[in-house]
Amino acid sequence: MTKIKSVRARVWNWTGPTVPPTGNFCTNASDVLWDKGDAMSSFRFHNWLTCEIETDDGTVGIGNAALAPTIVKKAIDNWYAPMVIGEDPFDYAYIWEKMYRRSHAWGRKGIGMTAMSAIDLAIWDLLGKLAGKPVFKLLGGRTKEKIPVYYSKLYAGPIETMQAEAEEAKKNNYQGYKMRFGWGPKDGMAGMRENLKRVEAVREVVGYDVDLMLECYQGWNLDYTKRMLPKLAKYEPRWLEEPVIADDVEGYRELNAMNIVPISGGEHEFSVIGCKDLLEKKAVSVLQYDTNRVGGITAAQKINAIAEAFQIPVIPHAGQMHNYHLTMANANCMISEYFPVHDVEVGNELFYYIFEGDPDAVDGFLDLDDNLPGLGISISDKHLEHFEIEE
Repeated sequence: MTKIKSVRARVWNWTGPTVPPTGNFCTNASDVLWDKGDAMSSFRFHNWLTCEIETDDGTVGIGNAALAPTIVKKAIDNWYAPMVIGEDPFDYAYIWEKMYRRSHAWGRKGIGMTAMSAIDLAIWDLLGKLAGKPVFKLLGGRTKEKIPVYYSKLYAGPIETMQAEAEEAKKNNYQGYKMRFGWGPKDGMAGMRENLKRVEAVREVVGYDVDLMLECYQGWNLDYTKRMLPKLAKYEPRWLEEPVIADDVEGYRELNAMNIVPISGGEHEFSVIGCKDLLEKKAVSVLQYDTNRVGGITAAQKINAIAEAFQIPVIPHAGQMHNYHLTMANANCMISEYFPVHDVEVGNELFYYIFEGDPDAVDGFLDLDDNLPGLGISISDKHLEHFEIEE
């Protein structure tokens, strides 16, 4: 029987060049507060966590987490690793329940679930390597020839800049485009007009034969969103993402019930039951859990099954290999978010600087290798000079 012999969590702090923040970059939950500086600063993450789990035969599985990695590392080192060491990785359901239930008093949301997610991802990478199969094969196999992807960037800025970015992205024939809003309730009617100008400008470039997704990142409130929805409808958005803070489930339900623009969310939910509640209350028309937060692949598969029963599509938040495997193996996951390789700005870009193996989108689609075991990524040594690593 294969046993887990070690768990190694490392924090990768980016010290290389970054793209400086711009005004009205993206709305967010802290916009409601008076702030002299960059209101988006607390949502930028220029560090990442890797979790490497090694078995007694020397096989290593790789997981990761992007949320508060220095605190997540302490949770793994001091609490979760001792629960995992000595276990058979194929007992992944038992390991998951052990971590979840023994930290339930404090770990069922936020840091605890993020730490569990990193470990669970590493275990699934292990399982694939030990079985000699890609993870999506272990999850049921290929449900689609290739994965359609939507371009996820277009942060708010000058209209000409956003249009130029959209024009450049069009060359790769993405199946959709997601843009961010830069103005919210505190900016009043003038801000509304700025938001609408940018939606109209992007639609002008990408046309109406592809989906356009609109992202608020929890930066609006119920009243403001109710006023904006009728104004947005004529641009035929595929969805409006996270218009209100994650805890306002009733707000999501009310907005979705208006049936003007589909409402999406779930990125900041942390459990199977939490996602089930969103579905039961008809709070979202598109579910977008983050595999790095809900408990990894083990939990994500449970959520996928529940969402399929409700006939609500699932599009996991962010690109990244673990999400591609889930999307490939689930018919109800119809498209993947795709962040292009870019200079470090928000922090999502770090995935490409830490890992190797992420497939490039070609002509609006990406594919996974049927013969590459595990998640198909490895830790890169190409950019080590730009990281300070905490062991």
